[in-house]
Amino acid sequence: MTEIREKAAALRALHVPGDPVVLPNAWDAASARAVEAAGFPAVATGSASVAAALGYEDGQDTPVDEMFAAVARITRAVAVPVTADVERGYGLKPAELVERLAAAGAVGCNLEDSDPATGAMIDPGEQADFLAAVRAAAAAAGTDLVINARVDTFIHGSGTPGERLAEALDRGGRYLTAGADCVYPILASDPEVIGTLAREIGGPVNVLFRPGVPAIRDLAALGVARVSFGPGIHRAAQAFTARMLDAIARGDDPFPPA
Repeated sequence: MTEIREKAAALRALHVPGDPVVLPNAWDAASARAVEAAGFPAVATGSASVAAALGYEDGQDTPVDEMFAAVARITRAVAVPVTADVERGYGLKPAELVERLAAAGAVGCNLEDSDPATGAMIDPGEQADFLAAVRAAAAAAGTDLVINARVDTFIHGSGTPGERLAEALDRGGRYLTAGADCVYPILASDPEVIGTLAREIGGPVNVLFRPGVPAIRDLAALGVARVSFGPGIHRAAQAFTARMLDAIARGDDPFPPA
């Protein structure tokens, strides 16, 4: 467990508000190696991208054994710390989830607070208890797991934008108290909202980078500690592949000019 703990400590230390760790999400060993070769200090998986690469839909449609096997192939391919998007844990008990992550070589994980099947928000107290149980299981196992607690109020929450922000702050604070290392209010994009989250949530904040989100340097100025890309890079790669295939089907040269 020594290597797991050391890599977990290294990943946790990268979460610096104002100097965010940038994680272009990978979906297989080849993309993970490309992330590492580009100089990024850690690799994050994205559940949607891994699911697509394995032939499944996102939302815990991927069989648990296949998901963790994919994570294990990624961790074997790179030397940097790997954090895995494991949705809501695939129905595993906290101790088994921690055990499976460690066996796959992952030192961090994303855990979301909505039901992948229905989109319904999980009661914040129930989610906080779940995160606390994962933290306790990680402590018992000696893995020092880095927990990124996803907050889904900007996807599945209800009410006005201000009410969704207030709920995100409440949930994020609860999750940090329960033992999460970072809070991930996914789809937060307005600079004022992001700045408020970073100032008031009480811990490191992860922002999903996508079109319309402030530039990475601007996110840093807002106090963000982590920037990830979710399925964005995989989708762009698939779109590029589709354009090449269309060119081949037309009988054209599919390769861009050197």
